[in-house]
Amino acid sequence: MQKEPVLLNLALVHHLVGQGALRQAAAYFSGYKKIFILVDENTEKICLPVFLRYLPEVDVTGYVRIISGESNKNIQTASSIWQQLTLFHAERDSLLVNLGGGVITDIGGFAAATFKRGMNFINVPTTLLGQIDAAIGSKTGVDFNEYKNQIGLFAHPKAVVIDPVFLATLDQKQIRSGYAEMLKYALIMDIPLLKLMGLQHLREINGNIGAMTIKAVSDKISIVEKDMHESGLRKLLNFGHTVGHALETFFLKTEHPVTHGEAIAAGMICATMISAGWPGFECHSPEQIYQTIDRDFTRLKFAGSDIPEIMRLMQQDKKTKENKLHFTLLYKLGEAVPDIIVPEEKVRESLHFYLRNQ
Repeated sequence: MQKEPVLLNLALVHHLVGQGALRQAAAYFSGYKKIFILVDENTEKICLPVFLRYLPEVDVTGYVRIISGESNKNIQTASSIWQQLTLFHAERDSLLVNLGGGVITDIGGFAAATFKRGMNFINVPTTLLGQIDAAIGSKTGVDFNEYKNQIGLFAHPKAVVIDPVFLATLDQKQIRSGYAEMLKYALIMDIPLLKLMGLQHLREINGNIGAMTIKAVSDKISIVEKDMHESGLRKLLNFGHTVGHALETFFLKTEHPVTHGEAIAAGMICATMISAGWPGFECHSPEQIYQTIDRDFTRLKFAGSDIPEIMRLMQQDKKTKENKLHFTLLYKLGEAVPDIIVPEEKVRESLHFYLRNQ
């Protein structure tokens, strides 16, 4: 088990990661005349008391409240944040603390970066998904109409504080959502992490979660520091996301929405199936990957007749260019290739494969 937090740097952003990170983060919150904390109804009830217990010296001016859920990550909610900051007389040199999961850090960063042309903010992610993915890399944004992250910008937080103490507040569904992104890093670039994950079921990872989180954060930082604005190498992180984002959006409109991680797990199966048949690639053991994913993720339930709608949603994804679908594929286990144009018929075939092999 990881005993002490580590400091990982990305450009001008400090990432304090590991057990005890909150206790050692007090300096990041000093020097501000006004500090506001962005919460939803869940993080206000469960995570805010933890934050205040470990950082009692933080003098909070006020709390900015939004409703949880991906369906509320939109411009209307951003407007509500701006309105609340205005009523609090927030200034450019005030600080907004984004306390929550990926929705909070995405929309909180976006609102802060655009309020008065740029307000200081710190990300304190409280979900596994937020800690290893959403809070890292200076991406901010909101969903627009039915499409994920269509409006946004790159903006650096003053710091990112990642403490596994918050993971004890999560249910298994939320742990699983982050676990999918951790598995993504393992498959595309980190065989040692894959071996560590492969030795145990998701329900058994608690003892190693701190060390595994640090490895995943290090993996993402190692890519983002080379390609901050996703012009090349950072596209590796899109493995599973072309199909995954479309599935997430599709299910968001149903009575049974799925988590980001559940959708990405499905997307990784589809991307692996395509990779296994891609000319010149060495992804010769896809069954091992399917079994690893299926061990911890139940296959999503949709019909073959839903595939045209899922394909339509894919066409609106940011990774689509000139009506061509771009994928990150596995050259082999532990090595991926970004920005590959995949014909639509191959994508449809992968979705049918996913359904047939449930």
